[in-house]
Amino acid sequence: CLALVTIALFFRAIFLHSFSGYGVIKSNNLRLILSPSVHLESHEGIRGDKFLEVPQIVWGLNHLDPTLNNQKISFARACLTARVLNRTLLMPSLSGSLFYKEIDLLHPISFDQVFQYERFNSLCNRFVRLGRYSDLGNQTGKYDLRKGSGRKWTVERDLEQLKQSSRGPIDKYQVISIAGKNPFLWHDHWPVKDYARVFECLVLVDEIAKEADKVVSKIRRIGRKLRSKTNFGAEGSSLSYAPYVAIHMRVEIDWMIHCKKLEQRSRISQICSSKQEIMERVGNIVGLESTAIVYLAVADSLLNDSSILDGWKIGLVPFEKKKLGVDGIYKKHPYLIQSAIDYEVCSRADTFVGNSFSTFSSLIVLERTQRVIRMGITSSCSIDVRWPSYAYNIPGESNAPQKWMTNMSDSNLKAISYGSNAISC
Repeated sequence: CLALVTIALFFRAIFLHSFSGYGVIKSNNLRLILSPSVHLESHEGIRGDKFLEVPQIVWGLNHLDPTLNNQKISFARACLTARVLNRTLLMPSLSGSLFYKEIDLLHPISFDQVFQYERFNSLCNRFVRLGRYSDLGNQTGKYDLRKGSGRKWTVERDLEQLKQSSRGPIDKYQVISIAGKNPFLWHDHWPVKDYARVFECLVLVDEIAKEADKVVSKIRRIGRKLRSKTNFGAEGSSLSYAPYVAIHMRVEIDWMIHCKKLEQRSRISQICSSKQEIMERVGNIVGLESTAIVYLAVADSLLNDSSILDGWKIGLVPFEKKKLGVDGIYKKHPYLIQSAIDYEVCSRADTFVGNSFSTFSSLIVLERTQRVIRMGITSSCSIDVRWPSYAYNIPGESNAPQKWMTNMSDSNLKAISYGSNAISC
């Protein structure tokens, strides 16, 4: 009997060794990941029976860049955290208001009211995965995971916590629920290219995309009329397309107070830009059309300056929402959706000019950089290409705004999340 038992145990050990896989043990349909680095290279995709739950996604640090883009970073960070744990991210809610401290004023908006849920999973297939709470079924089991905080909670300790949560007893739970601060404030462990991969999967729902289409169509229609007048009624294909410039004009009173303090603390003088500086530098951009429509993306509710349309260089014709006649499109939506529409309008512009310390501007430039790279151009700093971007807070040659590209090889998103003068050009 002892001999038979010994033989049975011997063959059982050989069998398990042969079929356990590379660092993955399957038992009762439960997969225990022994190392996060293993599943990152896996071709089997993200598990659909294990989930990660995160707090409601809000802007991030404060209301000084009150846009959808801090929330996009928060969402991407949550997705990449779920990827390390080899789990599906339970669809989080976004925040639709200007408030972030008062929980009852956050006006939660479901992710699929802004972005296409099925499209996201299709585009991000085998990279990250989004799930619904209905996917949980009748199963139970939740582990509450609280991320550390304070100076002693380092990037290394945070990553070690994730590694420990991806194996052993914690991984047996169907849901890992992260409590505490929102994902924007979590430690960053991922390169820019991983964030960019998630951002590419975010496609606006048709309702919002159509609103952006209306605004862009209005801008180009007015542009065609102006071009036809300046060309004395000339007809032809050159007038059928009306390029426009979009400027993320950060001159709101709360931003100006914040950026002055930031300049003092960081001892960097190239953060704030006055209305006059922006207008002068944009006017010095080489290659702009003789008659160019300029769309000013500005937070109207926070603006304390009614003269932003005055003083522009001859040939630059500025428009904001009210003058353009599209303010009604924006007013019927919460602030989150307004930001999404403005993002699309700026992203589609033939020329974009923004502030390198703005998350809104930074993510637009990241998207435009990806387009240029797909054209086979690794750097557009010294050449003229389609979809050029500029940072008006950094003066370039002839006092024009400095050309701007995202460094896609950065090891983290710090330069974009918190602002920087490192613009690759």
